[in-house]
Amino acid sequence: MIKTNKLYHIGLSEDIQAKYALLPGNPGRVEAIARHLESYEKIDSNREYLTYRGLLCGESILVTSTGIGGASSAIAVEELYTLGVRNFIRIGTCGGMQPQVEGGDIVIATAAVRAEGTSREYVPIEYPAVSDFEVTAALASAAKKLNKPYHTGVVQSKDSFYGQHSPERMPVGYELESKWRAWIKAGCLASEMECAAIYTVAGVLGAKSGAVLSVVWNQERERLKLPNPEVHDAESAIAVAIDALKILIKGS
Repeated sequence: MIKTNKLYHIGLSEDIQAKYALLPGNPGRVEAIARHLESYEKIDSNREYLTYRGLLCGESILVTSTGIGGASSAIAVEELYTLGVRNFIRIGTCGGMQPQVEGGDIVIATAAVRAEGTSREYVPIEYPAVSDFEVTAALASAAKKLNKPYHTGVVQSKDSFYGQHSPERMPVGYELESKWRAWIKAGCLASEMECAAIYTVAGVLGAKSGAVLSVVWNQERERLKLPNPEVHDAESAIAVAIDALKILIKGS
């Protein structure tokens, strides 16, 4: 086996050091995020993990895509942690679950329902997947300052996109549909696929994490026959994350 000083999955050299990382799921969003930094460069790409590095307020910032779902996101957090990253902010998309959450809004996830499998291989299910208070407060402060419509609260993290959108054709559809109604009744704001794993892994490692999510649309508003805009532009979520990073860096 050929030995290398590169981390096996994300492909980054072990001599790259940074305390902050922004984590989009989509590799196609990495450069768009990096453009908001003072300077940036592509430093590596391997599998679903594309990484750019830039500067913000004098600090080195990594922007690394995680791919879809908890398993690949957990790998990203684990390997970035070995490079010195101690602050993780997920920048992603989600689907609204409460009627007041509309396409184009921002959801700042304070915690996540662990309806995925990755976090179960770290700690028992009773352990909560929660964001760091300081990171979440910075995200909320940034959203307020930038006058973005935002909501703070619990999101649901799942493994199967089509299990959510086509539960009736799944053999376990009865379970998916009943739990979906339970999450809504409990006040979950939105559904996505990575927060639970990121929060759990960061918590186990002793790192800080948070998430700002752009709402694409809301299937519950569709069901209730309410206006339901579909918005794929994540620029508001990116702007909030960058502003929150500035708050965290200046406060460190």
